[in-house]
Amino acid sequence: MVATWLSVVASVGMAVGPPLVYADQAYSIVRKKDSTGFSRDVCAILLLANITRCFFWLGRHFELALLFQSLFMIAAQLALLYICLRYRPSLSPENLGASTRPFSFWQWSTYTQYLEFLAAFILCQAILFLILGRSEIFVAILGFVALGLESTLPIPQLISNYKQRSLYGFRMSTLIGWVGGDAFKTVYFFLQSSPLQFKVCAIFQLSIDCAIIIQRLIYGNAPPAATLMEDDDIEQALALAEE
Repeated sequence: MVATWLSVVASVGMAVGPPLVYADQAYSIVRKKDSTGFSRDVCAILLLANITRCFFWLGRHFELALLFQSLFMIAAQLALLYICLRYRPSLSPENLGASTRPFSFWQWSTYTQYLEFLAAFILCQAILFLILGRSEIFVAILGFVALGLESTLPIPQLISNYKQRSLYGFRMSTLIGWVGGDAFKTVYFFLQSSPLQFKVCAIFQLSIDCAIIIQRLIYGNAPPAATLMEDDDIEQALALAEE
């Protein structure tokens, strides 16, 4: 009986825990009215990975808790993406018109463009699944794509931290949530005998989390030079206006 209740609690935690990790990050961005320091590519990875994972579930019915986790995560990341766009820094590539990515990928100026891309992505996956969904090889590859993509989640943040030489704007609660959540799900996948894709990718993702912890110890969370310069420019402009 106790084991059953523990299993239910673990499943509920797996379903709602990871999406809730980003609640404090969203609150921090809204409070400061600035999304500096949080890599918007995190939203891209989570959205594409979890959409793909839903199609993987159609081909191989793994635990329902993990399916609901994907659905909740998609909703959470759509909300977080909207907040990041609303409060994006003035020095963001789309504001400066200086994106170096092909087709300015994931650095578009309006929320609608992101939704249109995601709709096209879902349509393409649906067509592929209708054609190849009966193939076990295709389903296995789909799983590795979904979980492999999700395992790269901390990498954009890792790169952003390295460029800034700071974890400014990246909430400690989010980092703790990443480490705790990834450690928990790694154990959960092994105990529940989840598909191999889940186990391998969870271990890789947890190792990247540990690298970000090291960055936190080395860099700290002081505002980066670019943010300080921007604040100085604003103060100078206000001073000139008063004169």
